[in-house]
Parts: sequence; C-alpha cells; structure tokens
Amino acid sequence: MTAPSGFLAVDSGGSGLRVVVGTVGRGARARRESREPVRTGDRGIDPGHFMEQLVPMVRALAAEAGVGRLDAAAVGAAGMASLGDALRAELPGALRREFGIGRVALAADAVTAYVGALGPRPGAVVAAGTGLIAIGTDLASWRRADGWGHLLGDCGSGAWIGRAGLEAALRAHDGRPGGSAGLLARAEELFGPVRGLPGKLYPRPDRPAVLASFAPHVAACADGDPVAADVLRAAARHMADSATAVCPTAGEPQVALTGGLFKMGDPLVVPLEEELAKRVPHARRVPAAGDPLDGSVRIATDLATDSLTLPSDEAMLCVVNDKRD
Repeated sequence: MTAPSGFLAVDSGGSGLRVVVGTVGRGARARRESREPVRTGDRGIDPGHFMEQLVPMVRALAAEAGVGRLDAAAVGAAGMASLGDALRAELPGALRREFGIGRVALAADAVTAYVGALGPRPGAVVAAGTGLIAIGTDLASWRRADGWGHLLGDCGSGAWIGRAGLEAALRAHDGRPGGSAGLLARAEELFGPVRGLPGKLYPRPDRPAVLASFAPHVAACADGDPVAADVLRAAARHMADSATAVCPTAGEPQVALTGGLFKMGDPLVVPLEEELAKRVPHARRVPAAGDPLDGSVRIATDLATDSLTLPSDEAMLCVVNDKRD
C-alpha cells in the first residue's frame, strides 16, 4: 500500500527548530526539536544552515509518521520579516529538491503565533516573551506594531520589564526617588552586588535574555511593592498601545495573548485586561488556542488542501505554489 501524502510544519526560533510532519485528516503526526538556532549572517537567516538541520529531521519524521510524499510546507521563523530575504529566495527550491514539496508558505513568527492563537479570523495577537510584537489582520492585510528589539522597542516585553525593575533597584541603591528596596535585594541575590552589574551585563551578547530573567522577580514583588506594580502597569499600557495599533476597528475582532511572559499571571494580565477593555472595547478577548508551531501546522494543512485564506505579504507571509509533478 502506498504511504499517504503529508505536510511539513516548522517553527524556527531562538532555541532551535521545532518540526512536525503529518498527514492531513488522518491524525498521524511526528515531532522533533533541535537545540541549535539557525545562524544569521550578512545575508540574514542562513538557508544552508537551516536545511542542514532540517533534512535529517524531516527524513526521520516522515518515516516515523508513515508519510510518503510531502505536498506542502509552512515555515515560521523569528526574524523572517527583516532578515528573511535569503530564506525566501532559496528555501522553496531547496525544499522541492530534497522532498518534492511544491507548495511552501514562509511566515514571520508573529504570523504563526497569530494563526496558532486565533486561526484565520480577524483580530489581534500580542506575542510576548523576551521581546514583544503585536500583529493583527482584517483578512485583507497584516499590520504589526513594535517587535523592534530591546534597544529600540519591545516595550512591555520581558526584557523591558526586567530592565525597568533593575533600574528601580539601582535607584534604591543610589538613594534616588523611584527606587525599590525589594527589587534591589532580589537583584543582588540574582546578580551579586549591583555595582558590578554593568560589567556583567553590557558585554554579553544575550543581554535581552539576561534582562528578561529579572522580569519574574518584578512580578513576584508586585503585590506588596508599588514600584514593581507600577512597572507592570506601565508594561500593560505599552502592550495595549501595540494591540490597539493593529486591531481591526470594524466588526467584532478577537484579541488573544500568547507567549511565555504571560505565565507571570495576574500581576501583569489583570492590568493588561483593564487596558484592553478601555482601548478596544469592540474586541472580544479569547484564550490563545495554540502556539506558533500550531500556527505553522494550520498554515501547512490549509495550504495542502487549497484552503489557505490568510492575506499574502512579501515580508510577513509569502506563498510559493509550484505544483509541477
């Protein structure tokens, strides 16, 4: 008996690749993860390194899932919008040569986060972790806000909250207004004497992640520390700014939150819910149905069944359709 045809879904992020191979409508799926992020160089995301990691994973997964031919692929990648030119130029051809895939969707990770959270319906999604981006669609076009990195934006993100909390700790150390003794104590417990913090932080290439590591400590202090609580309320306002900028103004759009930052719970989520109720009262808040890998799976299966209705965009969602036998 001939093995069934299937799909490939990929989520490429800061911790590596997450890959699913499966069959449409049959429920057979296999999943693997790598621990090595795809390299980024002068040409942006490196398609050669991407394929070097992907090929052995896909071959093993196809055998595990009992998949014969792969009909469609969806790749969601962090940095696709601004660093994805080489990937868009070379990946569809590479996937066709290696696996015979003729239909390929290349998406920014914000798009796969959106689809994982809301599916193909109008609305807005705030994706927050170390960084932050908001993305929305009316199903005619995509809109994005922020996602500019920890030096220029990502306002309200884990890195932003952590930096603001450490600033409050340093203010307490100096005796300046706006300081928090509680955050100072936690900063010194985590990093050692704060006088040495600049030397530990500034040379590191993973500064955003280091800053974000302090965000849970800000949330832990928020109940009894007005300075920490104010940091989280300010973060909530920034998130609501971004959500409002991308949310469709007509109809009844949905709004969802996704990403690890929201695991901090009520100290952040409650003020954010209050801000969203004021800023986008016409939108309905819903829980995120899934994550970015779920979004890649949804895009791949819709592409395989010719039912993809999401708007195309050169940077955000590029679809290559080459059905040659």
